[in-house]
Amino acid sequence: MSYVLGTYARSVKDNFISGKGSYLYNDKNEKYLDFVQGIAVNALGHNHQALVKAMKSNSEKPWHLSNLFLIQEQEKFAERICKLTGFDAVGFQNSGAEATELAIKAAVKYFYSIGQKEKNRILCIKNSFHGRTIGTISAGNNPKHTEGFPLLNNFDHFEFGNHDEMNEKITDKTCAILCESILGESGIKVIPNHCLQGLRKLCDEKNILLICDEIQSGYFRSGKFFAYQYSNIKPDIVPFAKAVAGGYPVGGCLFTKKIANSMGIGSHGSTFAGSPLAMSLANVVLDIMTKKGFEEHLNEVSKYFLLKLNEVQKDFPELILEVRGRGLMIGIKMHDDPSKFISLLLKNKLIVVKASENVIRLFPSLIVSKEEIDEGIKIINKTCNEYK
Repeated sequence: MSYVLGTYARSVKDNFISGKGSYLYNDKNEKYLDFVQGIAVNALGHNHQALVKAMKSNSEKPWHLSNLFLIQEQEKFAERICKLTGFDAVGFQNSGAEATELAIKAAVKYFYSIGQKEKNRILCIKNSFHGRTIGTISAGNNPKHTEGFPLLNNFDHFEFGNHDEMNEKITDKTCAILCESILGESGIKVIPNHCLQGLRKLCDEKNILLICDEIQSGYFRSGKFFAYQYSNIKPDIVPFAKAVAGGYPVGGCLFTKKIANSMGIGSHGSTFAGSPLAMSLANVVLDIMTKKGFEEHLNEVSKYFLLKLNEVQKDFPELILEVRGRGLMIGIKMHDDPSKFISLLLKNKLIVVKASENVIRLFPSLIVSKEEIDEGIKIINKTCNEYK
């Protein structure tokens, strides 16, 4: 019997006691190749020595200070990420759901601050995923997540790719369009570049804010720091989280100046967000990701991985419909429910995770080697042969 709230279908029940890079080890000393990495959280793999060193060096300093105090590591990180991405301010949170909640609040508050109180509705993609709070499940509008819960009534929705329905749902009360640049939970569906460009133009024409959710796709997971950058656009608001501190809970939301100016003292806050310990780790992650060669290695390895996966798809077309995604945010779309296939992959010591639309998500660390990719491909090939 477990006293933990039973809200997770735990597909992996091993007791993992150690990890190194792309690998996890259980209490039987069995070695697993981890292509989940905490669902895109452990971007630098397990037990990265720079993060371990930072954790140890900060363990004897104040872990937590109230945000009523000036936190130097927070100031340092804020300046770095704003200059890196071209935004004017960042608000800190502890998770992706909280970051999206802040994005929602800020979008509505901006129009309130300029005297347009009636502009308070947000348009979202139906069955998208933005978190598990009441606000974020209301935005996602996925029946699997909303059943039995009261929903906020200031969200409108359209089907992915249905531009006519999207335009029909825009009214004078629409204050923002919220979308994932790459829909993760919904099946690794990439919003095409021209569609994001069209969204930006539409928002400008209709005085609507564009919010790009980069919680899962951000921090080079897609091959660029943020996935929307493939489209050469700039959103007004960008929530981010997951990989920020290499496994330590950190989230945030980036704002252009006019949005940031509408969020005055008392309009938002957090007890734990932006702590000295969290920000120290977040700065180390930025140190590593902005080093020369990091992005180049990632894109070289991701192209190799996609090439090899497409070869597997050609060999097993009766099992695999397509391979989709960008960078190391990859989905294998199966013809049928992939649960049994995932269990067989686990038996063969490869850890993956399921998404909607019969998709298997593959999220290796961003510093994964070609040799580790080859090992994963070998296991996937083996599993396809056994599954037949």
